Amino acid sequence: MSAAVIESLDHEGRGIAHVDGKAVFIEGALPGERVEYTVLRERPRYAQAETARVLKASAQRVAPRCAHFGTCGGCSMQHLDSSAQAAAKQRILEDALWHIGKVEPQIIHPAIHGPAWGYRYRARLSVRVVPSKGGVLIGFHQKRSSYIADMHACPVLPPAISALVPELHGLIAGLSIADRVPQIEIAVSDTATAFVFRHLLPFSVGDRRALAAFADAHGIQAWTQPGGPDTAAPLHPQGGPGLAYTLPEFDVRMDFRPTDFTQVNVHINRLLIRRAMQLLEPRPGERIADLFCGLGNFSLPIARRGASMVGVEGSEALVERALANAAANGLAARCEFHAANLFEATEDSLAALGPLDKLLIDPPREGAIAVVKAISPLQRPPRIVYVSCNPATLARDAAVLVHEKGYVLRGAGIANMFPQTSHVESVALFECV
Repeated sequence: MSAAVIESLDHEGRGIAHVDGKAVFIEGALPGERVEYTVLRERPRYAQAETARVLKASAQRVAPRCAHFGTCGGCSMQHLDSSAQAAAKQRILEDALWHIGKVEPQIIHPAIHGPAWGYRYRARLSVRVVPSKGGVLIGFHQKRSSYIADMHACPVLPPAISALVPELHGLIAGLSIADRVPQIEIAVSDTATAFVFRHLLPFSVGDRRALAAFADAHGIQAWTQPGGPDTAAPLHPQGGPGLAYTLPEFDVRMDFRPTDFTQVNVHINRLLIRRAMQLLEPRPGERIADLFCGLGNFSLPIARRGASMVGVEGSEALVERALANAAANGLAARCEFHAANLFEATEDSLAALGPLDKLLIDPPREGAIAVVKAISPLQRPPRIVYVSCNPATLARDAAVLVHEKGYVLRGAGIANMFPQTSHVESVALFECV
């Protein structure tokens, strides 16, 4: 067993040390600590390891709140104080921008904070029947494994939802097709909570009664999903309220289905939209594009500020939802939405959107490399706000914007969308020189 002093954290929340000229990435170790570690995987230039014993603890080390921490792969930073987590993520963002993109923000925006616990309004729990381990297992996947961490509580879920996890074990165990229910998707909204039960065989009449009774007993909606996301349908109650979240600052209500993509953390989402609008500054008379717009999370606040906006999204179903949300909020006259594959964007496809005063980009983890490469020197939006969920692809795309397209990186900062995890959400502002 070896010992090392931890220098920093990597993008997965692992401590980084250098031993005999080789980088060692150590799970469960914090900057400034001296730890003993066990090597999990050895490579010529680096090693992956886990902490065996903390010899000198960081002042920022705290006791993990969850009994499953260390086994469950859902959280990786519960041993680090919540405020220190945000600071670490800011450093991860800045390091990625410099080391990958060779860019530095002129301004570091203050980190966006929210509740450290009970924030996760969306979750996808895996289900497996393993008789040798006591029957039904429900939870997130274990670290570095396809096995399921059998959870009986989860403190990053809202308390009322966490309390239902033990009840789910009994519910699934009593179904006739218990071994054919691989997943339960949970969506908590301002108006209702839905549990979507993915099933590979039809539910029996008794199964459907059990699911309905569970829904009645706990005040949730039970949905079934026999195939892809579009096959999800309410089982009980029929005619219940639709799912929706509100953006009070912009007088907007967003309706959605439980299998639609929405942000996990409703508290941070509201603050992130506020930050994005402060940076974008939408004004009446402007035409602004929202790329990877989803169901209109940023689009409708842009329109509410008086600008005309055009949203582009790869999913036709989400485009339909965005159109419906614009109409329901009285913003249809200032909104248009189109379905297109933005990973294949070209100068011509961007030019087809018409002259743009500003641009907001909110891509998935893969980033928006095709979009930024397609920005024409003759038709550059003067201002771009880029919302990112992956510092590495943001940095890659920032390099194109700054070194090839003539933008400067005015500012960047993180939003702690997923406390207790290493996930880094951020927002950056680019402007033409």
